[in-house]
Amino acid sequence: MPVLSTRPPWRETFVSLKVPNYRKFAASNLVANTAVWMQRIAMDWLVLQLSGSVAAVGITVFMQFMPMLVLGLHGGVIADRYNKQKILIVTQTCAALLAGVLAALTLTGLTQVWHVYLISFLLGLVTVVDNPTRQVFVNELVGPKYLRNAISLNSSIFQLGGLIGPAVGGILITAVGGGWSFVINAVACLAVVGSLLSLNRSQLHHSPAAPRAKGQLAEGIRYVRRKPVIFWTVVMVAIIAVFAFNMPVFLAAYANNVYDVGAQGYGLFNALVAAGALVGALASTRRTSVRLSMVVGTAAALGFIQAIAGFAPSEIAFGVLLIGIGVGNLLFITAANSLVQMSSNVQIRGRVISLYILVLLGGQAIGGPFMGWVVEQVGPHIAMMISGVVPAVAAVVIALLIARSASLRLRFGLRGRRPTIAIVNRAGKSGATL
Repeated sequence: MPVLSTRPPWRETFVSLKVPNYRKFAASNLVANTAVWMQRIAMDWLVLQLSGSVAAVGITVFMQFMPMLVLGLHGGVIADRYNKQKILIVTQTCAALLAGVLAALTLTGLTQVWHVYLISFLLGLVTVVDNPTRQVFVNELVGPKYLRNAISLNSSIFQLGGLIGPAVGGILITAVGGGWSFVINAVACLAVVGSLLSLNRSQLHHSPAAPRAKGQLAEGIRYVRRKPVIFWTVVMVAIIAVFAFNMPVFLAAYANNVYDVGAQGYGLFNALVAAGALVGALASTRRTSVRLSMVVGTAAALGFIQAIAGFAPSEIAFGVLLIGIGVGNLLFITAANSLVQMSSNVQIRGRVISLYILVLLGGQAIGGPFMGWVVEQVGPHIAMMISGVVPAVAAVVIALLIARSASLRLRFGLRGRRPTIAIVNRAGKSGATL
């Protein structure tokens, strides 16, 4: 994997788009991600209106992510064994059909809460295979040379969709109802299928397929456990996913119960988070390297900002802090994603990524209803504060455990008249000076 010694020039911020196959894939993904965000907003708001319960929104999140908890590692095995382009064509076709069914139910006025729960669960089954395959397929599109840049750009595309989608979705819900958001998502999924069919297969960097063998799931888990860089990253992602990555639950409560701003306000809150995330994703393309310390540090910063947001004195202050949450969110997730992918062998990468996605989405499956319950028990302000404090404290504890296992400690001193803080091992050899 290429290592950068200096920051890339600004003209290379989007260098992976030079690859024609990736350019097609990225363009269709931008349309699809915008539509997915529109669908998410519409689904959350539909459940809130049908049930009148914030906890029900959390259950919707749980139903969508629960399959990942049970079957997530199997998705990685499938991604390692079979043609990734064909897998994505099948998963995106299934997603289009599910969006079409939900659109028909909503536009005819027949939707019930259990319908949304069921379709969320089926979408979760699609995600089990689609997500790890999509992550690994990026390597086949661009090769190792542009992989890090493509990972950051994928995050930028995802968040740009998150910036546009919630705002448009909120307007659509108010103007004509949420059913049209589901129609648009069905069409967008079919657009992705079209782009996948149009790829030039001769230009793909095909990864060797993993042969069928017993114990492949256990092999992936052992691989992660033996590599501290991947293991501690996955642990940090799990904690963040359970407590901090449940913004639909918090923002629905703030829009409906705190500021009374309705569906458009809910869409605006999500757009502010996405705007900050877009800034964070673009900033991540300027990194020369990704280290475990960066993952833990950004997790602590994200938790701190989210805790402060719980006690924002006004709607404007809350909105500003949501932008900060978005920046921290993306700096953390792109660092974690890049570190996991670039630290794993290509033949086992699908299983490693599936474990990473399992804790990321599975954590949200657990955290959705749990944090929804917390919101209803202690109120949105305290719940938001808890969602930040726990990851921040966990990041500090993990940093101390890593330092202890590596025999590191801080040494304070003076360099002339300037105070210094150095990271050294027990023998006194300096590792870094701050």
